[in-house]
Amino acid sequence: MTGYDEALATILAQASRQAAIRVPAAAAIGSILAEDIVSKHWLPPFDNAAMDGFALRHADLGPLEIEYRVTGLQAAGDGRASASGDAWEITTGARMPDGFDTVIPVEQVEISARDETGSPARVRLLESPEPGQHVRRRGEDVTPDRLLIRSSEYLQPQHLMMLAAQGIEEVAVAPRPRVALLITGSELADATTRCLGSGQIRDSNGPFLNARVEAAGAEVVFRRTLGDDSAAYAQALDEALRAGAEIVLSTGAVSMGRFDFVPDALRQAGAEILFHKVRIRPGKPLLFARLPNGALYFGLPGNPISSAVGLRFFVEPALRGMLGMPPERPLTVALAHPYKKREGLRFHLRARLFADDGNTLRAEILPGQESFRIAPMLRANAWAVAAEDRGALAAGDSIDIYGLGHLFPVGMEMRTA
Repeated sequence: MTGYDEALATILAQASRQAAIRVPAAAAIGSILAEDIVSKHWLPPFDNAAMDGFALRHADLGPLEIEYRVTGLQAAGDGRASASGDAWEITTGARMPDGFDTVIPVEQVEISARDETGSPARVRLLESPEPGQHVRRRGEDVTPDRLLIRSSEYLQPQHLMMLAAQGIEEVAVAPRPRVALLITGSELADATTRCLGSGQIRDSNGPFLNARVEAAGAEVVFRRTLGDDSAAYAQALDEALRAGAEIVLSTGAVSMGRFDFVPDALRQAGAEILFHKVRIRPGKPLLFARLPNGALYFGLPGNPISSAVGLRFFVEPALRGMLGMPPERPLTVALAHPYKKREGLRFHLRARLFADDGNTLRAEILPGQESFRIAPMLRANAWAVAAEDRGALAAGDSIDIYGLGHLFPVGMEMRTA
């Protein structure tokens, strides 16, 4: 039986980084960046007012009783102004007139005179401003030639904000790996089936894996639910490959039972089985193979949580390799309660990350860890992983914590105890 580290190394050796494609920046949300983004422009591009008020030369200011002559108006969008006079009326975001270096908010001045249009002509300060106050300096946010976004970053709305601010219209991203799902089991009925036959269950793996694969940065190009029939399976596998699948995931039929036909069917299809069975719980029967056309094949056990573990800790690392992302690093957190595990197996446990009364981060191993139980997934906001060589864990012992998905923050939707 293969250890987890050896199995993962085998997978990563097969998961080659794909050639980047260029897409409009506006369409890159949810993609993995395949190039470093370096700034080309100053942000802000010029000194500008942070508030509505009046632009002044701080060095020329005197006692509060002095009146200042207002000789111009600078509004947002106005170009460069060669200014004269004591003060200029200015709006938020407007370029500072040349030679002016301080803004006093409109509510901190008294307008003592207006011109024939009603605009301020003379003002008196109600407070003494600090030098440079309420001015956004050129380059205060970003200067040219600065690394803004690293390659392999998962692009989110804040990244698109920066790309737009820098005038970057197109970026290189990793193409989404194409994935096929083959859900096996003669007992399976469609999730929408109202009345189940005797011995039937609704397919929960298909919807879960479809959604999670898409959330992991891949694209599901084919999905089929089929019975325990090797001929139907062979046909579905052929259709999946013709749909362009680079990764095929199947659930069920990979253990040692009478109807576990997948290993033999793969051999008949010319696949190279690289490992079968891993020292983990749940999901020990997991299988990994390479198909004749080079596509990767993951045979996941059929129990829902075994499939979830296979996807999270075997398939998602392969996706990261294909997307050009670095290996994940877990968060190490203290256990809130003791947990007894079997030594010699790596355990993947549904967990809840929370802050205790002292605002210390803790991990709780949820009850109901059996691989058929779906309900604990509703409370989980993280995966806890206990290594093969560990046995019973005491409260306060450290444990590795991973997010529910590799693109999801650890402890997403974290709640207090």
